[in-house]
Amino acid sequence: MSAWCVVIAMTGFVNRTEELERLRALYESPDAELAVIFGRRRLGKTELVRHSLRDYDDAVVYQAKQKTSALQLQQFIDTAADAHPGITRIREDWEAVLGYLADQDAIVVLDEFPYLIEQDESLPSVLQAMFDHELADSAATFVLVGSSISMMEEAALLGNSPLYGRASLKLDIGQLPFAAAMQFFEGQLTPTDQVRTWAVFGGVPYYLEEVDPTASLGANVQETILSRHGTLHDEPDYVLRMELQEPTRYFSILEAIAGGRTSRNEVAGTTGIEYNQLSTYLDRLGRLRLVDQHVPVTERKERSKRSRYRIRDPFFRFWFRFVYGTDEQYDEVGEDAFEMLIEPDLADFASQPFEDLCNTAVRTLYPDMTIRQTGQWWYGEHEIDVVGLTTGDTLLIGECKFQESPLSYDALSGLERHAEELRWTPDSGGSRREKYALFSRSGFTTAVEEAAAERDDLRLFAIEDVVDALTSVENHA
Repeated sequence: MSAWCVVIAMTGFVNRTEELERLRALYESPDAELAVIFGRRRLGKTELVRHSLRDYDDAVVYQAKQKTSALQLQQFIDTAADAHPGITRIREDWEAVLGYLADQDAIVVLDEFPYLIEQDESLPSVLQAMFDHELADSAATFVLVGSSISMMEEAALLGNSPLYGRASLKLDIGQLPFAAAMQFFEGQLTPTDQVRTWAVFGGVPYYLEEVDPTASLGANVQETILSRHGTLHDEPDYVLRMELQEPTRYFSILEAIAGGRTSRNEVAGTTGIEYNQLSTYLDRLGRLRLVDQHVPVTERKERSKRSRYRIRDPFFRFWFRFVYGTDEQYDEVGEDAFEMLIEPDLADFASQPFEDLCNTAVRTLYPDMTIRQTGQWWYGEHEIDVVGLTTGDTLLIGECKFQESPLSYDALSGLERHAEELRWTPDSGGSRREKYALFSRSGFTTAVEEAAAERDDLRLFAIEDVVDALTSVENHA
Protein backbone atom coordinates (compact mmCIF):
# COMPACT_ATOMS: atom_id res chain seq x y z
CA MET A 1 0.00 0.00 0.00
CA SER A 2 1.04 3.64 -0.31
CA ALA A 3 1.25 5.86 2.72
CA TRP A 4 2.37 9.33 3.63
CA CYS A 5 4.80 9.73 6.46
CA VAL A 6 4.31 11.47 9.76
CA VAL A 7 6.61 14.24 10.84
CA ILE A 8 7.43 16.64 13.62
CA ALA A 9 7.00 20.21 12.38
CA MET A 10 7.21 23.50 14.23
CA THR A 11 3.50 23.15 14.99
CA GLY A 12 3.94 19.73 16.61
CA PHE A 13 3.20 16.27 15.29
CA VAL A 14 1.36 16.49 11.97
CA ASN A 15 0.01 14.11 9.34
CA ARG A 16 -1.25 11.41 9.60
CA THR A 17 -3.36 9.43 11.96
CA GLU A 18 -4.15 6.42 9.76
CA GLU A 19 -0.66 4.93 9.86
CA LEU A 20 -0.39 5.50 13.60
CA GLU A 21 -3.74 3.81 14.19
CA ARG A 22 -2.79 0.81 12.09
CA LEU A 23 0.51 0.38 13.91
CA ARG A 24 -1.14 0.66 17.31
CA ALA A 25 -3.79 -1.86 16.28
CA LEU A 26 -0.95 -4.29 15.56
CA TYR A 27 0.58 -3.65 18.99
CA GLU A 28 -2.76 -4.48 20.63
CA SER A 29 -3.40 -7.60 18.56
CA PRO A 30 -3.61 -10.90 20.50
CA ASP A 31 -1.61 -12.59 17.73
CA ALA A 32 2.01 -12.31 16.65
CA GLU A 33 2.30 -9.60 14.01
CA LEU A 34 4.89 -8.37 11.55
CA ALA A 35 5.04 -4.85 10.09
CA VAL A 36 7.34 -3.77 7.26
CA ILE A 37 7.98 -0.04 6.87
CA PHE A 38 10.11 1.10 3.96
CA GLY A 39 10.94 4.16 1.89
CA ARG A 40 14.04 6.08 1.00
CA ARG A 41 15.99 8.14 3.50
CA ARG A 42 14.83 11.41 5.08
CA LEU A 43 11.10 10.62 4.97
CA GLY A 44 10.38 10.25 8.70
CA LYS A 45 10.05 6.48 9.06
CA THR A 46 11.84 6.39 12.41
CA GLU A 47 9.81 9.30 13.79
CA LEU A 48 6.60 7.59 12.71
CA VAL A 49 7.49 4.45 14.65
CA ARG A 50 8.75 6.29 17.71
CA HIS A 51 5.58 8.36 17.88
CA SER A 52 3.43 5.25 17.56
CA LEU A 53 5.23 3.83 20.63
CA ARG A 54 4.90 6.84 22.94
CA ASP A 55 2.48 4.91 25.20
CA TYR A 56 4.56 1.70 25.21
CA ASP A 57 7.42 2.03 27.68
CA ASP A 58 8.62 -1.55 27.30
CA ALA A 59 9.09 -1.55 23.51
CA VAL A 60 12.53 -2.46 22.18
CA VAL A 61 13.70 0.01 19.52
CA TYR A 62 17.09 -0.82 18.04
CA GLN A 63 18.73 1.52 15.54
CA ALA A 64 21.10 -0.64 13.50
CA LYS A 65 24.35 0.74 12.13
CA GLN A 66 27.02 -0.58 9.79
CA LYS A 67 28.91 -2.71 12.29
CA THR A 68 29.93 -6.35 12.60
CA SER A 69 27.23 -8.91 13.28
CA ALA A 70 28.61 -9.70 16.74
CA LEU A 71 28.66 -6.04 17.75
CA GLN A 72 25.15 -5.47 16.39
CA LEU A 73 23.80 -8.41 18.37
CA GLN A 74 25.50 -7.30 21.58
CA GLN A 75 24.19 -3.75 21.24
CA PHE A 76 20.70 -5.07 20.50
CA ILE A 77 20.81 -7.14 23.70
CA ASP A 78 22.01 -4.10 25.67
CA THR A 79 19.13 -2.05 24.27
CA ALA A 80 16.52 -4.74 24.95
CA ALA A 81 17.80 -5.28 28.50
CA ASP A 82 16.46 -1.88 29.58
CA ALA A 83 12.89 -3.18 29.31
CA HIS A 84 13.53 -6.93 29.46
CA PRO A 85 16.58 -7.56 31.71
CA GLY A 86 16.17 -11.32 31.50
CA ILE A 87 17.49 -11.23 27.93
CA THR A 88 21.06 -10.99 29.25
CA ARG A 89 20.80 -14.62 30.41
CA ILE A 90 19.84 -15.86 26.93
CA ARG A 91 22.27 -17.45 24.50
CA GLU A 92 23.72 -14.74 22.28
CA ASP A 93 22.32 -15.46 18.84
CA TRP A 94 19.45 -13.82 17.00
CA GLU A 95 17.13 -16.83 17.09
CA ALA A 96 17.41 -17.15 20.85
CA VAL A 97 17.10 -13.46 21.78
CA LEU A 98 14.23 -12.76 19.37
CA GLY A 99 12.49 -15.92 20.57
CA TYR A 100 12.86 -14.75 24.18
CA LEU A 101 11.28 -11.39 23.35
CA ALA A 102 8.47 -13.14 21.50
CA ASP A 103 7.75 -15.14 24.66
CA GLN A 104 7.47 -11.80 26.50
CA ASP A 105 4.91 -10.55 23.92
CA ALA A 106 7.30 -7.68 23.27
CA ILE A 107 7.18 -4.99 20.61
CA VAL A 108 10.50 -5.17 18.76
CA VAL A 109 11.58 -2.54 16.25
CA LEU A 110 14.58 -3.27 14.04
CA ASP A 111 15.31 0.09 12.44
CA GLU A 112 17.57 0.14 9.37
CA PHE A 113 17.01 -3.59 9.03
CA PRO A 114 19.18 -3.74 5.86
CA TYR A 115 22.28 -3.00 7.96
CA LEU A 116 21.55 -6.15 9.96
CA ILE A 117 21.05 -8.21 6.81
CA GLU A 118 24.35 -6.99 5.36
CA GLN A 119 26.19 -8.71 8.22
CA ASP A 120 23.86 -11.66 8.76
CA GLU A 121 21.94 -12.80 5.70
CA SER A 122 20.15 -15.48 7.72
CA LEU A 123 18.16 -13.01 9.82
CA PRO A 124 15.09 -12.83 7.50
CA SER A 125 14.99 -16.64 7.47
CA VAL A 126 15.22 -16.69 11.28
CA LEU A 127 12.15 -14.45 11.47
CA GLN A 128 10.41 -16.55 8.83
CA ALA A 129 10.90 -19.72 10.84
CA MET A 130 9.64 -18.00 13.98
CA PHE A 131 6.43 -16.83 12.32
CA ASP A 132 5.87 -20.18 10.63
CA HIS A 133 6.54 -22.47 13.59
CA GLU A 134 7.07 -20.76 16.94
CA LEU A 135 4.70 -17.84 17.53
CA ALA A 136 1.30 -19.50 17.77
CA ASP A 137 0.94 -18.48 21.43
CA SER A 138 2.72 -15.13 21.18
CA ALA A 139 1.27 -11.62 20.94
CA ALA A 140 4.62 -10.07 20.01
CA THR A 141 4.95 -7.46 17.27
CA PHE A 142 8.05 -7.19 15.10
CA VAL A 143 8.51 -3.99 13.10
CA LEU A 144 11.14 -3.94 10.35
CA VAL A 145 12.15 -0.50 9.09
CA GLY A 146 14.44 0.11 6.13
CA SER A 147 15.67 2.84 3.80
CA SER A 148 17.17 0.53 1.20
CA ILE A 149 14.10 -0.33 -0.82
CA SER A 150 15.89 -3.04 -2.81
CA MET A 151 17.06 -4.87 0.32
CA MET A 152 13.66 -4.57 1.98
CA GLU A 153 12.10 -6.03 -1.16
CA GLU A 154 14.56 -8.93 -1.18
CA ALA A 155 13.96 -9.65 2.51
CA ALA A 156 10.24 -9.14 2.91
CA LEU A 157 8.28 -7.83 -0.06
CA LEU A 158 8.99 -9.77 -3.26
CA GLY A 159 7.49 -13.16 -3.94
CA ASN A 160 10.75 -15.03 -3.42
CA SER A 161 11.75 -13.18 -0.22
CA PRO A 162 11.92 -15.14 3.06
CA LEU A 163 9.27 -13.02 4.80
CA TYR A 164 6.90 -12.67 1.85
CA GLY A 165 3.30 -13.08 2.98
CA ARG A 166 4.13 -12.86 6.70
CA ALA A 167 3.61 -9.11 7.14
CA SER A 168 0.24 -7.95 8.46
CA LEU A 169 1.09 -4.36 7.62
CA LYS A 170 3.24 -2.83 4.88
CA LEU A 171 3.80 0.92 4.82
CA ASP A 172 5.44 2.43 1.76
CA ILE A 173 6.45 5.82 3.13
CA GLY A 174 6.41 8.71 0.70
CA GLN A 175 6.63 12.47 0.80
CA LEU A 176 4.26 14.63 2.78
CA PRO A 177 1.40 16.08 0.77
CA PHE A 178 1.48 19.78 0.02
CA ALA A 179 -0.67 20.98 2.92
CA ALA A 180 1.24 19.00 5.54
CA ALA A 181 4.54 20.22 4.14
CA MET A 182 3.37 23.82 4.42
CA GLN A 183 2.71 23.35 8.14
CA PHE A 184 6.47 23.67 8.60
CA PHE A 185 6.09 27.37 7.84
CA GLU A 186 3.04 28.19 9.98
CA GLY A 187 1.46 30.59 7.52
CA GLN A 188 4.64 32.66 6.99
CA LEU A 189 4.69 32.15 3.21
CA THR A 190 2.39 33.69 0.61
CA PRO A 191 0.49 31.24 -1.64
CA THR A 192 2.94 31.94 -4.48
CA ASP A 193 5.94 31.31 -2.25
CA GLN A 194 4.32 28.15 -0.94
CA VAL A 195 4.09 26.76 -4.48
CA ARG A 196 7.62 27.92 -5.31
CA THR A 197 9.00 26.36 -2.13
CA TRP A 198 7.11 23.13 -2.82
CA ALA A 199 8.50 23.06 -6.38
CA VAL A 200 12.06 23.19 -5.03
CA PHE A 201 11.99 21.31 -1.71
CA GLY A 202 8.95 19.04 -2.12
CA GLY A 203 7.49 17.19 0.85
CA VAL A 204 10.53 15.53 2.43
CA PRO A 205 10.68 16.48 6.14
CA TYR A 206 14.46 16.63 6.28
CA TYR A 207 14.59 19.11 3.40
CA LEU A 208 11.78 21.26 4.77
CA GLU A 209 13.52 21.54 8.12
CA GLU A 210 16.40 23.29 6.36
CA VAL A 211 14.17 26.06 5.00
CA ASP A 212 14.12 29.34 6.91
CA PRO A 213 10.61 30.80 6.36
CA THR A 214 11.82 34.27 7.31
CA ALA A 215 14.31 34.30 4.43
CA SER A 216 13.58 34.48 0.70
CA LEU A 217 13.45 31.36 -1.43
CA GLY A 218 16.59 32.52 -3.21
CA ALA A 219 18.47 32.91 0.07
CA ASN A 220 17.37 29.44 1.17
CA VAL A 221 18.42 27.84 -2.11
CA GLN A 222 21.74 29.66 -2.05
CA GLU A 223 22.48 28.68 1.55
CA THR A 224 21.32 25.05 1.56
CA ILE A 225 21.78 23.87 -2.05
CA LEU A 226 24.06 26.03 -4.18
CA SER A 227 26.76 26.56 -1.58
CA ARG A 228 29.34 23.75 -1.60
CA HIS A 229 28.94 23.59 2.17
CA GLY A 230 25.14 23.62 2.08
CA THR A 231 23.39 20.84 3.97
CA LEU A 232 21.55 19.70 0.82
CA HIS A 233 24.25 20.40 -1.75
CA ASP A 234 25.09 16.73 -2.36
CA GLU A 235 21.91 15.17 -1.00
CA PRO A 236 20.63 13.34 -4.13
CA ASP A 237 24.15 12.10 -4.86
CA TYR A 238 24.35 10.66 -1.33
CA VAL A 239 20.90 9.04 -1.46
CA LEU A 240 21.45 7.44 -4.86
CA ARG A 241 24.90 6.10 -4.06
CA MET A 242 23.49 4.42 -0.95
CA GLU A 243 21.02 2.54 -3.15
CA LEU A 244 22.82 2.05 -6.49
CA GLN A 245 26.17 0.32 -6.85
CA GLU A 246 26.88 1.75 -10.33
CA PRO A 247 24.96 5.04 -10.44
CA THR A 248 26.54 6.76 -13.45
CA ARG A 249 23.94 5.72 -16.02
CA TYR A 250 21.11 6.40 -13.57
CA PHE A 251 22.45 9.91 -13.00
CA SER A 252 22.51 10.48 -16.77
CA ILE A 253 18.90 9.30 -17.10
CA LEU A 254 17.70 11.55 -14.28
CA GLU A 255 19.56 14.52 -15.74
CA ALA A 256 17.96 13.91 -19.14
CA ILE A 257 14.45 13.68 -17.70
CA ALA A 258 14.96 16.79 -15.56
CA GLY A 259 16.10 18.61 -18.69
CA GLY A 260 12.84 17.88 -20.52
CA ARG A 261 13.76 14.68 -22.40
CA THR A 262 10.82 12.71 -21.12
CA SER A 263 10.04 10.09 -23.78
CA ARG A 264 11.97 6.85 -23.93
CA ASN A 265 13.39 7.77 -27.33
CA GLU A 266 14.56 11.15 -26.05
CA VAL A 267 16.18 9.64 -22.96
CA ALA A 268 17.96 7.03 -25.06
CA GLY A 269 19.18 9.63 -27.53
CA THR A 270 20.43 12.00 -24.84
CA THR A 271 22.18 9.41 -22.67
CA GLY A 272 23.51 7.12 -25.39
CA ILE A 273 21.96 4.12 -23.66
CA GLU A 274 20.51 1.63 -26.12
CA TYR A 275 16.73 1.78 -26.29
CA ASN A 276 16.30 -1.90 -25.46
CA GLN A 277 18.53 -1.61 -22.39
CA LEU A 278 16.89 1.55 -21.11
CA SER A 279 13.84 -0.23 -19.67
CA THR A 280 16.05 -2.03 -17.15
CA TYR A 281 17.30 1.27 -15.74
CA LEU A 282 13.91 2.97 -15.84
CA ASP A 283 12.26 0.03 -14.10
CA ARG A 284 14.90 0.19 -11.39
CA LEU A 285 14.36 3.92 -10.88
CA GLY A 286 10.64 3.26 -10.74
CA ARG A 287 11.07 0.61 -8.03
CA LEU A 288 13.12 3.13 -6.05
CA ARG A 289 10.20 5.61 -6.28
CA LEU A 290 12.42 8.08 -8.13
CA VAL A 291 10.78 8.06 -11.57
CA ASP A 292 7.17 7.68 -12.69
CA GLN A 293 5.80 6.75 -16.08
CA HIS A 294 2.94 9.07 -17.05
CA VAL A 295 0.40 8.65 -19.83
CA PRO A 296 -2.46 10.89 -20.99
CA VAL A 297 -5.31 10.68 -18.50
CA THR A 298 -7.60 9.10 -21.11
CA GLU A 299 -5.23 6.17 -21.74
CA ARG A 300 -4.08 3.09 -19.87
CA LYS A 301 -0.40 2.86 -19.00
CA GLU A 302 0.09 -0.67 -20.30
CA ARG A 303 -1.35 0.23 -23.72
CA SER A 304 -0.27 3.81 -24.29
CA LYS A 305 2.43 4.69 -26.81
CA ARG A 306 2.63 8.28 -25.56
CA SER A 307 4.17 7.75 -22.15
CA ARG A 308 6.48 10.28 -20.54
CA TYR A 309 8.84 9.84 -17.62
CA ARG A 310 8.97 12.25 -14.71
CA ILE A 311 11.08 12.56 -11.56
CA ARG A 312 8.78 12.02 -8.60
CA ASP A 313 10.64 14.02 -5.96
CA PRO A 314 10.55 17.80 -6.59
CA PHE A 315 13.90 18.32 -4.89
CA PHE A 316 15.59 15.65 -7.06
CA ARG A 317 14.01 17.25 -10.13
CA PHE A 318 15.36 20.66 -9.08
CA TRP A 319 18.82 19.29 -8.28
CA PHE A 320 19.23 17.44 -11.56
CA ARG A 321 17.86 20.42 -13.52
CA PHE A 322 19.95 23.16 -11.93
CA VAL A 323 22.71 21.74 -9.71
CA TYR A 324 24.12 18.47 -11.04
CA GLY A 325 27.48 19.06 -12.72
CA THR A 326 27.38 22.86 -12.33
CA ASP A 327 29.46 23.49 -9.20
CA GLU A 328 32.10 25.63 -10.91
CA GLN A 329 29.49 27.84 -12.56
CA TYR A 330 27.84 28.66 -9.24
CA ASP A 331 31.19 29.18 -7.55
CA GLU A 332 32.18 31.74 -10.18
CA VAL A 333 28.95 33.72 -9.85
CA GLY A 334 28.92 33.55 -6.05
CA GLU A 335 26.10 34.94 -3.94
CA ASP A 336 24.12 36.12 -6.97
CA ALA A 337 23.93 32.61 -8.47
CA PHE A 338 20.25 32.05 -7.71
CA GLU A 339 19.16 35.44 -9.01
CA MET A 340 21.22 35.20 -12.20
CA LEU A 341 21.08 31.51 -13.12
CA ILE A 342 17.92 30.05 -11.57
CA GLU A 343 15.34 32.78 -10.98
CA PRO A 344 14.80 33.49 -14.73
CA ASP A 345 13.78 29.83 -15.28
CA LEU A 346 12.01 29.19 -12.00
CA ALA A 347 8.49 30.12 -13.11
CA ASP A 348 8.72 27.66 -15.99
CA PHE A 349 10.25 25.03 -13.72
CA ALA A 350 7.44 25.46 -11.16
CA SER A 351 4.71 25.15 -13.80
CA GLN A 352 4.61 21.36 -13.67
CA PRO A 353 4.25 21.17 -9.87
CA PHE A 354 1.58 23.89 -10.09
CA GLU A 355 -0.33 21.83 -12.67
CA ASP A 356 -0.16 18.80 -10.38
CA LEU A 357 -1.47 20.84 -7.44
CA CYS A 358 -4.33 22.17 -9.56
CA ASN A 359 -5.27 18.62 -10.57
CA THR A 360 -5.34 17.65 -6.92
CA ALA A 361 -7.43 20.68 -5.96
CA VAL A 362 -10.22 20.33 -8.53
CA ARG A 363 -12.19 17.79 -6.52
CA THR A 364 -12.52 20.36 -3.74
CA LEU A 365 -13.09 23.26 -6.12
CA TYR A 366 -15.91 21.35 -7.87
CA PRO A 367 -17.81 19.67 -5.01
CA ASP A 368 -20.93 19.29 -7.19
CA MET A 369 -19.12 16.89 -9.55
CA THR A 370 -17.86 13.39 -8.83
CA ILE A 371 -14.42 13.41 -10.45
CA ARG A 372 -13.07 9.88 -10.65
CA GLN A 373 -9.71 10.66 -12.28
CA THR A 374 -7.54 13.69 -12.93
CA GLY A 375 -4.37 14.26 -14.91
CA GLN A 376 -2.85 15.81 -18.00
CA TRP A 377 -3.55 15.05 -21.65
CA TRP A 378 -1.30 15.47 -24.66
CA TYR A 379 -1.11 14.55 -28.30
CA GLY A 380 1.84 15.70 -30.38
CA GLU A 381 2.44 19.36 -29.52
CA HIS A 382 -0.99 19.85 -28.00
CA GLU A 383 -1.41 19.61 -24.23
CA ILE A 384 -4.11 20.17 -21.64
CA ASP A 385 -2.87 20.83 -18.11
CA VAL A 386 -5.92 19.74 -16.12
CA VAL A 387 -8.43 17.09 -17.11
CA GLY A 388 -11.11 15.77 -14.81
CA LEU A 389 -13.02 12.67 -15.89
CA THR A 390 -16.34 12.48 -14.06
CA THR A 391 -18.83 9.72 -13.38
CA GLY A 392 -21.46 11.75 -15.23
CA ASP A 393 -21.45 13.40 -18.64
CA THR A 394 -19.16 16.33 -17.77
CA LEU A 395 -15.56 16.66 -18.91
CA LEU A 396 -13.56 19.21 -16.92
CA ILE A 397 -10.71 20.86 -18.83
CA GLY A 398 -8.26 23.39 -17.45
CA GLU A 399 -5.25 25.56 -18.25
CA CYS A 400 -2.61 26.59 -15.68
CA LYS A 401 -0.25 29.56 -15.86
CA PHE A 402 2.47 30.16 -13.28
CA GLN A 403 3.85 33.23 -15.01
CA GLU A 404 4.16 36.79 -13.71
CA SER A 405 1.75 38.16 -16.34
CA PRO A 406 -2.05 37.72 -16.25
CA LEU A 407 -3.56 34.80 -18.10
CA SER A 408 -4.87 36.05 -21.46
CA TYR A 409 -7.81 35.14 -23.66
CA ASP A 410 -5.45 33.25 -26.00
CA ALA A 411 -5.07 30.60 -23.29
CA LEU A 412 -8.83 30.08 -23.19
CA SER A 413 -9.08 29.93 -26.99
CA GLY A 414 -6.29 27.38 -27.17
CA LEU A 415 -7.90 25.30 -24.47
CA GLU A 416 -11.18 25.18 -26.35
CA ARG A 417 -9.42 24.12 -29.56
CA HIS A 418 -7.52 21.32 -27.85
CA ALA A 419 -10.69 20.11 -26.13
CA GLU A 420 -12.07 19.11 -29.51
CA GLU A 421 -9.15 16.70 -29.96
CA LEU A 422 -9.52 15.00 -26.58
CA ARG A 423 -11.46 11.80 -27.08
CA TRP A 424 -13.67 10.95 -24.12
CA THR A 425 -17.19 9.64 -23.96
CA PRO A 426 -19.28 9.41 -20.77
CA ASP A 427 -19.86 5.96 -19.34
CA SER A 428 -23.53 6.34 -20.27
CA GLY A 429 -22.54 6.56 -23.93
CA GLY A 430 -24.32 9.88 -24.47
CA SER A 431 -22.87 13.20 -25.53
CA ARG A 432 -20.57 15.04 -23.15
CA ARG A 433 -20.70 18.49 -21.61
CA GLU A 434 -17.51 20.48 -21.18
CA LYS A 435 -16.58 22.79 -18.34
CA TYR A 436 -13.50 24.99 -18.40
CA ALA A 437 -11.23 26.05 -15.56
CA LEU A 438 -8.41 28.58 -15.72
CA PHE A 439 -5.76 28.71 -12.99
CA SER A 440 -3.37 31.64 -12.73
CA ARG A 441 -0.63 32.84 -10.41
CA SER A 442 -0.98 36.46 -11.58
CA GLY A 443 -4.66 36.97 -12.29
CA PHE A 444 -6.50 37.32 -15.59
CA THR A 445 -6.89 39.88 -18.32
CA THR A 446 -10.12 41.87 -18.55
CA ALA A 447 -11.26 39.85 -21.58
CA VAL A 448 -10.99 36.60 -19.62
CA GLU A 449 -12.83 38.02 -16.62
CA GLU A 450 -15.63 39.30 -18.86
CA ALA A 451 -15.94 35.89 -20.53
CA ALA A 452 -16.21 34.16 -17.15
CA ALA A 453 -18.93 36.60 -16.08
CA GLU A 454 -20.98 35.81 -19.18
CA ARG A 455 -20.54 32.02 -19.28
CA ASP A 456 -21.70 29.33 -16.87
CA ASP A 457 -19.20 26.76 -18.18
CA LEU A 458 -16.07 28.75 -17.24
CA ARG A 459 -14.54 29.41 -13.82
CA LEU A 460 -11.39 31.30 -12.86
CA PHE A 461 -9.13 30.30 -9.95
CA ALA A 462 -6.35 32.35 -8.43
CA ILE A 463 -3.36 30.66 -6.82
CA GLU A 464 -4.93 31.46 -3.43
CA ASP A 465 -7.97 29.35 -4.38
CA VAL A 466 -5.77 26.36 -5.20
CA VAL A 467 -3.75 26.60 -1.99
CA ASP A 468 -6.90 27.09 0.11
CA ALA A 469 -8.53 24.03 -1.48
CA LEU A 470 -5.50 21.86 -0.79
CA THR A 471 -5.07 22.99 2.80
CA SER A 472 -8.78 22.74 3.65
CA VAL A 473 -8.87 19.11 2.56
CA GLU A 474 -5.77 18.22 4.57
CA ASN A 475 -6.92 20.04 7.68
CA HIS A 476 -10.19 18.13 7.68
CA ALA A 477 -8.75 14.73 6.69
